[in-house]
Amino acid sequence: MSSKMLRKVHNGERFAWLIVGLAAAAGAVAEEPRELLARMNEALTSRNYDGIFAHQQGRNKVEMLRIIHRVKDGMTMERLASLDGSGREFVRNGNELVCYLPDKRTVLVEKRAGERPLLGNFPRFDASSEEFYDVAEVKRTRFLRRDTRVIAVNPRDEFRYGYRLWIDEETAMPLKTQLCDGRGRVIEQLLVADLKLPKVIPDTAFKPDVSTEGFQWLRTERETPSKEVAQNGALWSALKLPPGFRMTVRSTQVMPGSNSPVAHLVFSDGLASVSVFVGEAATGPAQQPSSVQLGSSSAYSAVVEGRKVTALGDVPQVTVRTIANSIKPEAATPSAAPPPALSLGAPRR
Repeated sequence: MSSKMLRKVHNGERFAWLIVGLAAAAGAVAEEPRELLARMNEALTSRNYDGIFAHQQGRNKVEMLRIIHRVKDGMTMERLASLDGSGREFVRNGNELVCYLPDKRTVLVEKRAGERPLLGNFPRFDASSEEFYDVAEVKRTRFLRRDTRVIAVNPRDEFRYGYRLWIDEETAMPLKTQLCDGRGRVIEQLLVADLKLPKVIPDTAFKPDVSTEGFQWLRTERETPSKEVAQNGALWSALKLPPGFRMTVRSTQVMPGSNSPVAHLVFSDGLASVSVFVGEAATGPAQQPSSVQLGSSSAYSAVVEGRKVTALGDVPQVTVRTIANSIKPEAATPSAAPPPALSLGAPRR
């Protein structure tokens, strides 16, 4: 074999090994979509960030928001401010949420169950939600001058919405999210206009700009199930739930302006959640069920077992209607834990 042919063979082998090496390296660093979602969850809960976001509902309604998030000494603080002129601000310190409502000249203080971020449009995924959503990578692209991966999260049934997420590969922060209905149509979306990831955020960043002079302060008290038993003689639960949903919170609350406690239940599939309020006994003429849809938020009210039941959440209308109509009282001891609810069936595959 001539020296010229030997060089060709050598170069060909070297090129082949180069391709194999690059493929192996790519495989070693490739991140599965679910792994990227887990890294996004971690970034949203553990990073410090200060960002401006455009929140769009429908075609014409756009609201600019600022969100500041900090984790310091294990404590999470957040401040969400509307930049549309209303002056509304929300500050979370641990599980306490303070709502500043200048248009109502009111400050509302309440306890929040769990550590869910104020900006709920950023979805959080965990092992409990994996069974009910298909996750796939759509494409890799450049977005806001950053290497970005687009991930689709599609529900397997009609009881929940889907998502499309543009996630920055380097920081795992979501740069754009779209909430989609069962047909893939965009219901609302959140788009980053400016995002900073400072190492230190001072305490002063969480002080509201609005002056509260002359405002009324209202506090929503959260009580225990045993208190509810003493007052209402029964606990409330759901007889049947959409697949994957389970009760995560059961308590009572005294709402501002009312002396009567309201039973509060929360049902979640690990991603989507629905809040249910069971109010006082219904009086007067028979009330017809009513439903409201505003962007991604669905609400449904009906009289169940003589009580007014209202369910609301960022889920399709069929979900809040199904859960509200399944609410029933149960005889229970004060120490009873939330019972398991029956499922309506397995998700579609």
